[in-house]
Amino acid sequence: METTPSRDELAAALAVPADFDFQLPDPDDDQIHDHEFAQQLEEVWNICERFDLQTDIWRGRVLRAVRDREKRGGEGRGTGFLNWLKQREITKSQAYNLIQLANSADTLLAEGQLDPAAINRFSKNAFMETAKADPEVQRMVSEAAAGGDRITRREVKQLTDEWTAVSSDLLPDEIKAKAADGSIAPRHIAPLVREMEKLPDAHLKTIQGEAANSPNLDMVKTLTTEAKNLSKYLDAAAQVQTLRRADIDLEMALEEALRLDCLNTTADLVKQATTLEQTVGKLYTTWRRLGSLADRLYVDTGASNPHLRSLLNSLHVLTQDVIEVQLDESGEKQVRLRILDDPASEG
Repeated sequence: METTPSRDELAAALAVPADFDFQLPDPDDDQIHDHEFAQQLEEVWNICERFDLQTDIWRGRVLRAVRDREKRGGEGRGTGFLNWLKQREITKSQAYNLIQLANSADTLLAEGQLDPAAINRFSKNAFMETAKADPEVQRMVSEAAAGGDRITRREVKQLTDEWTAVSSDLLPDEIKAKAADGSIAPRHIAPLVREMEKLPDAHLKTIQGEAANSPNLDMVKTLTTEAKNLSKYLDAAAQVQTLRRADIDLEMALEEALRLDCLNTTADLVKQATTLEQTVGKLYTTWRRLGSLADRLYVDTGASNPHLRSLLNSLHVLTQDVIEVQLDESGEKQVRLRILDDPASEG
């Protein structure tokens, strides 16, 4: 029967080292063997990582307490928490990441998934990865830590891959069997699962069928690449407005790309089209903003401010309907763009 760690046990597990002062080996001391030199530095590094992890967990608990206090209600609820962050130069995103880390630590410890004494065997990144992992992976990692293993992100990834390779519902039984008997390493199967998770059900059956018919490493690698390109194509094609307006049959285009074995090129094509459309949209917004700022500055200045007027005159070429930009210092290469702005279309 598992018992919940006491408050003292949890506190002891996250205790800050009493003496955080180290004597590093002298890099110029030839009497120290390279192996011993590296080992001493590794020990110090691991302590620093542990201290970093413990510090962030406690900071997360502090931030959580400040936030929860604000939830009690009243006028301006939540502003005290934001002011607290502002005074300490902590962004809201950073704060909630720390709170999430504290929540994960408390959950792992309180539910008995992790022995409090084993937390010091984790690097900070490994602990954060473990906190985000599936419960079964958390159990496997915790068992390894309890056995005395030093847990880095590599160990967490390895165990995650092993669990994914034998448990994913997306994989046919033939592939799972190969993972279980070691014929195909989990590190090769896990990427296939991650790519398959991005695909709609309609595109999974073909991949699953091919994997079942040829459950070998080469097929797994081929299908991983195919699934990645397929996901990239579907995601990018759905975003290209030009294709939507042209009423293109994207599924038929996909079938032809697969038949001609040019899916990778096709996927890159629509991806670049998406990037270009987004870039043009950003260009237009920036161009409008630049023109508005130039007009405002022109009104706020006068002939008695010749340097500001010179600045405005120099940038005038970028606020016109035709924009010219030099691509090199010599001026031999330049781009000329014409913007057809229709203010009436904004209404």
